[in-house]
Amino acid sequence: MTEPRAGSRGWWTGLLRDAFGPTFWVFAAVAAVLAAATYTILGRDSFEIAMSGDLEILAGMLPRIVAAQIVAGLVWVLMPRDRVTRLLGTHRGRRGLMIATAAGIVTPGGPVSAFSFLAVMAGAGADGGILVAYITSWALLGMQRIVVWDVPFMGADFSALRFCVCLPLPLIAGWIARRCRYTHAAVGLANRADGST
Repeated sequence: MTEPRAGSRGWWTGLLRDAFGPTFWVFAAVAAVLAAATYTILGRDSFEIAMSGDLEILAGMLPRIVAAQIVAGLVWVLMPRDRVTRLLGTHRGRRGLMIATAAGIVTPGGPVSAFSFLAVMAGAGADGGILVAYITSWALLGMQRIVVWDVPFMGADFSALRFCVCLPLPLIAGWIARRCRYTHAAVGLANRADGST
């Protein structure tokens, strides 16, 4: 069976099916139930306040999500996957985990940019340990978080102490992920990406 031609109806159907998978529909159902409960229990005014707040958040997030997905798509196309696999594959050992930790530290922006880059790395063949080390490093050691939040609120001494204490944690998390053989996410993304090209 041949793949649908890009732009055809079958291609769009497959794209929408992949984009709006079971997880999306579960969240949509939970949101609908909570919306109905809010309307029933708290009344129309509270429902409208909640909806207007949600729409403001959506309006603020949507441009960032679109931009991050475009950048992730361009990186996916431009990235030499054989080099990434050599650089970040399982056989790279501790060096691969250290590279992923460093990348997590310097990745700017919020979850939209970090998880887009994470998906690109997974599709390029990075193993589960690399992915876990990267996202753990971004969550704990991200420079933008230290500069914007840690130092202004808690001071340089606390920020330096927290950074030093947390520094080995991405490496430990990546090592544990490798020991658990947590690679199904990377393999699944890589297979789906290869099938779509």
